[in-house]
Amino acid sequence: MRNVFSPLKSYKLPIIIAYCLTFVELAVELLLPFFLGLMINNGVIEEDINNIMMWGSIMIGLAFAGFVAGIINSFYSSHVSFAFGYDIRQKLFEKIQAFSFKNLNQYPTSGLVTRFTNDVRQIQNTIFMALRIMAKAPLIVLGGVIMAFVVNARLALIFVVTVPLLILFLLWVLKVASKMFDKVQRNVDNVNRVMQENLAGMRLIKAFLRRNHEENRFTKANGDLANITRTTFRFVEASMPILLFIMNLSLIFIIWFGNVQSIAGETSVGEVVTIVNYALRVSMAISMFTFIILAFSRTKASASRISEVLTLDVDLVDHQDADKQAVVTKGKIEYQNVSFAYPGTNKTVLKDISFNVDAGEKLAIIGATGTGKTSLFQLVPRLYDINQGEILIDSKPVSSYILDQLRGSIGYVPQSPLLFTGSITDNIAWGKNGATTDEIIQAAKDAQIHDTIMGLSHQYDTKVGQKGVNLSGGQKQRISIARALIRRPKILMLDDSTSALDLATESRLLTAIQDYDCTTLIITQKISTAISADRILLMDDGKVLAMGTHEELLKKSDLYREIVESQFGKEYAYAR
Repeated sequence: MRNVFSPLKSYKLPIIIAYCLTFVELAVELLLPFFLGLMINNGVIEEDINNIMMWGSIMIGLAFAGFVAGIINSFYSSHVSFAFGYDIRQKLFEKIQAFSFKNLNQYPTSGLVTRFTNDVRQIQNTIFMALRIMAKAPLIVLGGVIMAFVVNARLALIFVVTVPLLILFLLWVLKVASKMFDKVQRNVDNVNRVMQENLAGMRLIKAFLRRNHEENRFTKANGDLANITRTTFRFVEASMPILLFIMNLSLIFIIWFGNVQSIAGETSVGEVVTIVNYALRVSMAISMFTFIILAFSRTKASASRISEVLTLDVDLVDHQDADKQAVVTKGKIEYQNVSFAYPGTNKTVLKDISFNVDAGEKLAIIGATGTGKTSLFQLVPRLYDINQGEILIDSKPVSSYILDQLRGSIGYVPQSPLLFTGSITDNIAWGKNGATTDEIIQAAKDAQIHDTIMGLSHQYDTKVGQKGVNLSGGQKQRISIARALIRRPKILMLDDSTSALDLATESRLLTAIQDYDCTTLIITQKISTAISADRILLMDDGKVLAMGTHEELLKKSDLYREIVESQFGKEYAYAR
């Protein structure tokens, strides 16, 4: 977990100042009982008002110094805590941005969100406590015992028995509580996941009248969290009465034995009062250990969960022999005996795929659902790495390109368009850094969405709700296509991203794309779309069944004729 706390290295000076101020507070805590004993012995018992005024003034001065040190300490502790939270979230975000799809599949979205929020906040709170009271509490115990021995060794012997016993007990509580809090955090993940799914699918839930089902799901997840949290806190809180019971027994012994020694003339009243004060401070410090253990237990679980993410090996990175100068200039694509299975599965979704797409060519990919069309797309920008074979772009393996260069030359429109919260301008410009207004408008025109945007109340400044909730499916698809076109890519990949468009709009869109100097791959279920392509690739069960023009496939592929027949009728399919 060292990597989790590494950002604290940047705040050495504030941490040192905070701990120095803690030592000032500690010194005040330990000296006040000592001076109180002197004031009783030399002032109160002797009825010397001068000594009472002198020691009283010293104690007031020490108390004020401790007060000032405490305020400044709180300032620096808060600064370090919040700065650490900023840094660790930044570190987490950068790590997740580097994740491959395989890495992302290892963690549910809700689990990552919990790490960004709940887990980081827990560590922040513990850092604040560590700088504010955690270091002071054990030092008060140690210092209080030492000072007690300085004042009266015989009375202080009780600490030799009780303090080690309590420390061993606290270590055991810490060990058990850490495991319990790990379960708590995992249940927090589950509650977040259920809530996230519920909010995302609210329209579907209402349409299918599944409110009761979702309430039951949430009740179970929330109940599991409540039960494990209740059990954990009960266990930790049960340690405090045990601690206080042992320390109160020690206090009773000190008062009784001190009274015996005082009567026998072997100790003074001031010494007894001083030892009692140290016992009270040690007792209060040890009682704080319950909260410290609570914080440490939760922090250990949270830090472990964050460390899992930070130390996870990113499996998809630039190859060592990648050419940093290599760029995609033409967009020619070659698949050579490519086979692929998703990480963690044994099912091969692409089997010995081989075909070529010339630069500037438009290829339509058609086939039944689940035949591997999207998987075929995801291998070109190296969202996944292939298991066997090779994919070449401009006669170079995709692994020979730097990932930024490779993906920067590709315009990818996924099957389910995703828009971000912001304006329409922001969403289209998202595809290219520094995009100009003219480029945004031109991309929108080519994507056949410009006229629709101009009809909106705020036109290009219209706010897009989360995931484009206030737009239709066709509008979201066209904005996503505009976002890809603004890149002026060398390879344009449309994954069934015209499915919500009418035939006339789709035809205009495909005509506009012809003006772009790029190789175009289109996954589609519509024969009308496939016909407009230069060639058609027919897939079934992860294999290439046939490839050619519409006319060629009608002659040589029974499956293609069946698909055409299902959309245009038997007469059309066999008329050719």
